[in-house]
Amino acid sequence: MRNPFEKKGRSKGRNWLLDIDSWIDSAMYRLFSGGSESWENLVIFFQRFRATGFKRLLVEVADEGLTLGLGGLIVLLALALPAFDETSKNWRDKSEYSVIFLDRNGKEIGRRGVRQADSDEIDTLPDHFIKAVLATEDRRFFEHYGIDFFGLGRALAENVRANSVVQGGSSITQQLAKNLFLTNERTIERKIKEAFLSAWLETNLEKNEILKLYLDRAYMGGGNFGITAAADYYFEKSPKDLTLAEAAMLAGLYKAPTKYAPHINLPNSRARANEVLTNMVQAGFMTEGQVVAARRKPATPIERNDVEQPGYFLDFAFEEVQELARGLPDKTFYAKTTIDLDLQRAAEDAINNHLRQFGKEKRVSEAALVSIDRDGAVRAMVGGRDYGESQFNRATNSRRQPGSSFKPFVYATAVEELELDENSKVVDGRICVTRNGRSWCPSNYSGSFRGRIDLQTAIVKSINTIPVKLYVGADGRRGIGGEKIVATARRMGVTSELIMSPAMVLGANGLTVVEMATGYGAFMTGGYKLDRHAIVQLTNLQGEIVYDRREQAPAKERVLTERTAGVMNRMMAQIPEWGTATRAALDGIRAAGKTGTTNAYRDAWFVGFTGNYVTAVWMGNDNYQPTNRLTGGNLPAMTWKQYMTFAHQNIELQPIPYIDNPLPGKNPEAVAEQADDGLAPALRPKTLSQDAEDYLRELGRKLRQARPIQKRDVVAAREQERQADTTVLAGRVNGQQNGGAAPQVAQ
Repeated sequence: MRNPFEKKGRSKGRNWLLDIDSWIDSAMYRLFSGGSESWENLVIFFQRFRATGFKRLLVEVADEGLTLGLGGLIVLLALALPAFDETSKNWRDKSEYSVIFLDRNGKEIGRRGVRQADSDEIDTLPDHFIKAVLATEDRRFFEHYGIDFFGLGRALAENVRANSVVQGGSSITQQLAKNLFLTNERTIERKIKEAFLSAWLETNLEKNEILKLYLDRAYMGGGNFGITAAADYYFEKSPKDLTLAEAAMLAGLYKAPTKYAPHINLPNSRARANEVLTNMVQAGFMTEGQVVAARRKPATPIERNDVEQPGYFLDFAFEEVQELARGLPDKTFYAKTTIDLDLQRAAEDAINNHLRQFGKEKRVSEAALVSIDRDGAVRAMVGGRDYGESQFNRATNSRRQPGSSFKPFVYATAVEELELDENSKVVDGRICVTRNGRSWCPSNYSGSFRGRIDLQTAIVKSINTIPVKLYVGADGRRGIGGEKIVATARRMGVTSELIMSPAMVLGANGLTVVEMATGYGAFMTGGYKLDRHAIVQLTNLQGEIVYDRREQAPAKERVLTERTAGVMNRMMAQIPEWGTATRAALDGIRAAGKTGTTNAYRDAWFVGFTGNYVTAVWMGNDNYQPTNRLTGGNLPAMTWKQYMTFAHQNIELQPIPYIDNPLPGKNPEAVAEQADDGLAPALRPKTLSQDAEDYLRELGRKLRQARPIQKRDVVAAREQERQADTTVLAGRVNGQQNGGAAPQVAQ
């Protein structure tokens, strides 16, 4: 038996463990003891700086301001981070392609790429041109770090004094950041990104590099980007040869290229150049004596007979050229486009007329329009009110909520999935959808419910509860869900991201104008996807055709059944007649479409079509400010009508499929007479009164019953004509001899 008092074996390990435990206890005691003493000494030290009374209030305010400032800076940085992704790309690189664009008739309408030439080094540019630009755009360019707070304050004071916007506060660096990375949308988020990107540019580039990039990339009217292209276009000179008067005229273009372009409005351009000369004197860059000669003899540009270029369309077509030319060895092309300049001017006039007349009253400042024919050719595109003021294309790049104009995608899905038609009964009543513990109860524009109605009334009167019920399922019907609606919209040509939720059926997702026009094109074609395009043919400098759409166009793709297209077209054709778009009704021409209005009246739409064209119109504000109760049935519908009335002059009218003629399959004769594309035969829409039709029908009957004309009838008619002429002549001679007037002869 082992003696328990012997010190060996496990007892030695026990002492070692006790030593460790003791060391830990001692170390922790010393740590806390020393820490308490240090904290007490720190408190005693800071008590020397303890503020009381009024000083304490100032310290507290400063502390709170510092905390909120840091928090705000973090929020602003988070908003700006997406913009910094653009800086990782090759933003210095410009397109290698050089394209001369022709309209559908082969007439040159503009260029892209070829006139976007780099200027020479800053040191080789005339000193008076650099001074003119800095005096007008950013006098403290070499003193600030991206944002000129003094200049911003000066501009604000001038604007308040003038009670309007007479000066801009953006520095050259900010304008370059916008041109390189951002859009022209006037939103707080964009201004935040612009400020951070300006600081990034100032950090990564020298001042001369920033100025050179600005002079190379700024739009200067006439389809020209950069000082080299502008000097050549307006004066056929190199920038280094510009006189002071010419430099002042070009420097004046940066504010509003279209408004001050000398080939459009020379008096306006010269007045602006005079302002630039005044700016140079006020900035101390020149004396009055040095600029007096330029004032007395202003610049005169060379004669240009160019028509106003469809800038937004050319930008859109240029992107399509780059896609088509990818992989081709050529970089310079003649591109024949689909644009119809008459329709383009009509579209611009329709938008400008209504914005000019009603824009202030309705508090709406911007609009966009896209018109496409039944073959998918883009015939007109307006991306904003003024391309010179803003090159941001609102027709292709701005995603705005379509509101109720999205409903046709929902109804088309329901017609296919639930086998509904225009006479199917639905119940307009209260419905609430609960998601994540929150209830959403959509209401109608009228604020009331109609009870049991047919599907046609639901879409014609733009009832909001019905699409929601179709989505979630109600009144004994299963719901169609978001996935099928998204699939339908995708097939019809919608490419933007669609977030699935009950609110999507009321147009909660952002879509572009060109997407909406393309999607509705499937109704116009009777269920076929509209193959949208802007380029018909590409030819290289050797005259070789490198792309011809007639040979490379994709095959037609059916995206809606004939039955669905027929039901939708019959319902949507009632909307301009007794629905929400009566202002869009065309005189003597059948039209169909749908209005859309979003919450707080931020966006207003009308998308409609005939058998010839589908056209989408959007109106709103870049800064998302609400309008004055502007609805889709108001200015957008009126604009649509003005444009479409012009577009249908002197053309062969095509019917809307499955409206004026029976559906294939229900009438054997219609099936036998179907066209190659599966549609019922084209019938001319009814444009004459009943009396006129009866008269023409009777005239046709008489002509068919009349005997054929013989040769002797022609001879007799000519003899009668000769005798009548002889009688008239004799009567005039007798009348002159008798001193009286010649007798009147009945003809």
